[in-house]
Amino acid sequence: MSSYIDPHIHMVSRTTDDYKRMAVAGCVLVSEPAFWAGFDRSGVEGFRDYFRQLIDFESKRAAAYGIAHYCWLCINAKEAEDVALSRQVIAMIPEFLDRPGVLGIGEIGLNKNTKNESTVFLEHLDLAARTNELILVHTPHLADKYQGTRMILDMLKGDRRLKPERICIDHVEEHTIRLALDAGHWVGMTLYPTTKCTPARAADMIEMYGASRIMVNSAGDWGHSDPLAVPEFIFEMKRRGHDDALIRTVVHDNPLAFFSQCARFDRSAVPRS
Repeated sequence: MSSYIDPHIHMVSRTTDDYKRMAVAGCVLVSEPAFWAGFDRSGVEGFRDYFRQLIDFESKRAAAYGIAHYCWLCINAKEAEDVALSRQVIAMIPEFLDRPGVLGIGEIGLNKNTKNESTVFLEHLDLAARTNELILVHTPHLADKYQGTRMILDMLKGDRRLKPERICIDHVEEHTIRLALDAGHWVGMTLYPTTKCTPARAADMIEMYGASRIMVNSAGDWGHSDPLAVPEFIFEMKRRGHDDALIRTVVHDNPLAFFSQCARFDRSAVPRS
């Protein structure tokens, strides 16, 4: 059985049984970005409690099944239209940045490609630059993904304090992956049953672009999603005859390499395959 890492999965929306299923399938580490709660939160204290849940509670749930748990902090683009609340949350985030298990700022980005979302994205970037944090970026699903990705890449390029190799552009698809790779960033392909990117499409992109700086994830959020999507990708790659070394690069070694840029990331704590 091959071990794997799911670098983007929202375990607060999954049952404990999913942790067990993932462990049985070979998962050794998950990375959980801050996300929408299924509804808009009413104040900054809701986010403070949510960050405590990610850092303290989810890490214990994962550890019970031998899975290392890391997380990212932000106010997600789905709630970024409220700029005043967003600024309160961004101002509160530094309280948690020195906690073990926190990888950086994310998932930040755009949802509908609006002015307010762009404002909040830029203020997150400023926080990440000032604190030297890794960044995980959400590219839009509801709006034009190509346009939104171009907007995001332009804003990232506009802040010279940011290093491209310390940023992952997530939810890339066939028409956006080259943009992000050419800009020097890491990329994530999100494997969904019916939207975003299927395991077969992800395998196609690996065959086209190679494995360098590319990861796959399940997202596993509140909608129709599969917490075992990464093993489905492994199965698809094996079905096509790809060797174990290439597959391991994508589902294990690449996430480790990206996360290892964070000083708080402890590679020794990752269960051995």
